[in-house]
Amino acid sequence: MAKPVIWIPRHLSDATLERARRDYDVILKQEDTPGTAQEIIEMSAQADGMIPCHSEHFTADVAGRLDPRLKIIANHSVGTDHCDLNALKARGITVTNTPDVLNDATAELAVMLMLNAARRAVEGDRIVRTGAWDSWSPAFMVGKQVTGARLGIVGMGGVGRALARKARGFDMAVHYHNRHRLPTEAEMGAIYHKTLDDLLEVSDFLSLNCPATPETTGMMTSERLARMPRGSILVNAARGALVDEDALLDAIEAGHLAGAGLDCFVTEPGGNPAFAKHENIVMMPHAGSATRKTRDAMGFRALDNLDAFFDGHAPKDAL
Repeated sequence: MAKPVIWIPRHLSDATLERARRDYDVILKQEDTPGTAQEIIEMSAQADGMIPCHSEHFTADVAGRLDPRLKIIANHSVGTDHCDLNALKARGITVTNTPDVLNDATAELAVMLMLNAARRAVEGDRIVRTGAWDSWSPAFMVGKQVTGARLGIVGMGGVGRALARKARGFDMAVHYHNRHRLPTEAEMGAIYHKTLDDLLEVSDFLSLNCPATPETTGMMTSERLARMPRGSILVNAARGALVDEDALLDAIEAGHLAGAGLDCFVTEPGGNPAFAKHENIVMMPHAGSATRKTRDAMGFRALDNLDAFFDGHAPKDAL
């Protein structure tokens, strides 16, 4: 029996590609660049399944033009806001994602952003790296202490809970807002806030760990940033669309926020050039899950979903 044909538009980990080639006929796009709408449509006539990333966009228009041969889209991502799920479902196409396996890596990056913003890492690195460090005083490079501070987490899914566990190592008081309150045993002492506005008022640090949905897009407005305590820090390792970037700049420039740590932006790739002049804004290029261990785990989770589908079973992560 012929192996199913799988299109992989991005260069996944070596271990993922090795396993994929063992079990499937793989068509790998040679250029490691986002698959365009036209490429997706053309490849749907040649492949039974695909392993796209968040960079490939399956809009309603694309979904309507896919060849009937394509049966499954096994995303190499947790987020699925690049997929019109209703349009794909209407075409009978199974869509999966890779939850759980990137929780710790993304939470680690959120901690890194929080610490770097709090302790003025961008500024300090620049001072030492350029040879400008020529003095010291008790007033030099004074930052914000993380230990014992209040951490507000928006979205207590896998990443949010992983972040809460790590924050407890800094003796932080964990507060959270979620669509639904967690069971008491899962809270592990975290304090639930029914509304986002209530959470903001007690967040010395605020970490966004929720998906971008019609309800959450643009939720961090000027009014909401103003509800955060003066001198607080915003961390976003989820989706850039959650934040009104102009409002964030205003809050930074006015001194209401002491800083921000950002791994995602409204425009990706590229980010927001207006942030670059502010050394109290720490930036990473959407690298939350970028560890070797996690990249292998994401690729293997996508392949697990493909294996189940082509074996005639419901994939574990079908949406």
